Amino acid sequence: MSSRDWSRLEVEATVRDYLDMLASELRGDEFNKAAHNKALRARLDGRTRGAVERKHQNISAVLIELGFPYINGYKPLVNVQGLLRDVVREQLAPIVGLVENDVEASQSQIVVVDVLGIRVDPPASTPASVREAPAEYVVPNRRAPTIDYLQKEALNRSLGDAGESLVMEFERARLQAQGKDQLARSVEQVSRTVGDHAGFDIHSYEVNGRDRFIEVKTTRYGKLTPFYISDGEVRFSRANAHAYHLYRLFGFRKEPKLFLLPGGIERHVQLQAVNYRAHL
Repeated sequence: MSSRDWSRLEVEATVRDYLDMLASELRGDEFNKAAHNKALRARLDGRTRGAVERKHQNISAVLIELGFPYINGYKPLVNVQGLLRDVVREQLAPIVGLVENDVEASQSQIVVVDVLGIRVDPPASTPASVREAPAEYVVPNRRAPTIDYLQKEALNRSLGDAGESLVMEFERARLQAQGKDQLARSVEQVSRTVGDHAGFDIHSYEVNGRDRFIEVKTTRYGKLTPFYISDGEVRFSRANAHAYHLYRLFGFRKEPKLFLLPGGIERHVQLQAVNYRAHL
């Protein structure tokens, strides 16, 4: 494996290629990652397919840091070259409109034939040595957008409602599959009947009748897209860890998948403060 640093020209070409693919994904256009990799390598200085793949994964990590979606399938890879961060910032402007439209787009309900089949394993825990460092906030470069578009997507009410509706179907099907039709009929979308202040979204049940409190987080993007959770939701998960589950829906654009994180949310994720309440 080559240890040569990537030149600015190589990094610029690779970032352009990645952002072209991301734009296609946001528009719903088909593209071939392997073909892009091959064409790009012809313009680089003897880089291997694997090296290009890793650089694309590095770009995914930078985009997440900046509050942008990443290409589903390019798992974020940290330990990023400083030059890469600079070049990504420089080249983001042309896709900002696409991203903004996508995160704000109204989401219709999705029909899934085999709703129980959407469940997958959760991601493996990130080793402490490569976890995301707190962001350093400085006067922004005018060329670099400063809006957290992932947070804007998290505030998309139509997307949240569609995700909760799918989880309601999932829970009813899960209980019915265990012969618990009465419990299935009792599943309640608390976010609607009580409100967003309850600390969770859906009241469901275990097969023995015990409570299952579910918080639903939905994204159109990849499995490792960060999600946003309030202090009240974190405290509720801690106080009710024995019955709490976070349901993470991802890839909601076309083929939604779901993984579950049972127990207090702090067992599973790194929590990074993004807002403070200030008193005078």
